Amino acid sequence: MDRSSWRVLEIGPESAGTRLDRVLADLLSAEYSRSRLARLIRDGRILVNGRRARAGAPVAEGDSVTIDPPEPEESEITAEDLPIGVVYEDDRLAVVNKPAGMVTHPAGPLRTGTLVNALLFRLDGLSGIGGVLRPGIVHRLDKGTTGLLVVAKDDACHRLLSAQLEDRTLSRVYTAVAWGRVGPDRFTIDAPIGRHRRDRKRMAVVEGGRDARSHIEVEAAGSVASLLTVQLETGRTHQIRVHLAHRGHAMVADSDYGGGDRSVRRFQGPDRGTARRYLGMIERPALHAGRIGFRHPFRREAMAFEVPLPEDLAALVREVRRRAGE
Repeated sequence: MDRSSWRVLEIGPESAGTRLDRVLADLLSAEYSRSRLARLIRDGRILVNGRRARAGAPVAEGDSVTIDPPEPEESEITAEDLPIGVVYEDDRLAVVNKPAGMVTHPAGPLRTGTLVNALLFRLDGLSGIGGVLRPGIVHRLDKGTTGLLVVAKDDACHRLLSAQLEDRTLSRVYTAVAWGRVGPDRFTIDAPIGRHRRDRKRMAVVEGGRDARSHIEVEAAGSVASLLTVQLETGRTHQIRVHLAHRGHAMVADSDYGGGDRSVRRFQGPDRGTARRYLGMIERPALHAGRIGFRHPFRREAMAFEVPLPEDLAALVREVRRRAGE
């Protein structure tokens, strides 16, 4: 029996008494989707103290959890020549620049037009840890978000990059434009995130959600909108969008979280006209993953990459800066 691909985790005191599937979702979110973890548990490929376990069974401190991933399946996803930028590439990983409007990986009936389709065309190999629908994907960006992602070409690299994501040594810095005058100049939003209770496609700040922290720096603040730099400490689904909306400053053009057309009504007089103009400048949430940093898993050297703002967001940022300086 080949055990070289097995992964063994020891349950710490902070996870004692929590359901197995939830603990694994927290610890392994960078590597496995919840549905894939549920399938591995159901298929007996996740053992607790050497025995099969139920997804809902609570774990105890000191429990040993073994993950035995199946052999990679042949991908059903086709390679497509799509517009992405390969910022860096070597034999183990790549850093790519995702455009707006592109979903990171296939899901549900969607099988074409995603970043994964583009990666299959551009790169000479991708890790299989994420399954046939998420090869190489270490972390994700929302469909409307532009910017940088690191992808893994083999499973060993994927695990090491995921470990950096888990211990928060893989840094991600975003540029965002949010409605209203945001302050103070520097602050942290520390609020747990989980599924919205009424709309399961959205996320929300909820009691009992997964811990989530975003560090905010205000670069320019006007009466209508503010330019922000956001550094993620954690990486929950829609985290920046949810945190800013929770604080009362939804992202410009983020209709899912209150930053769309209805947000214009909060402004009066000339500010309302300015808000309408801002909305006319960008057709997706005003968010860009401009910087990423990590340590190369094998060469151990520090690596950092930065890409400029796409033109739609750059034009909006120029206008927000100009208005803030008036």
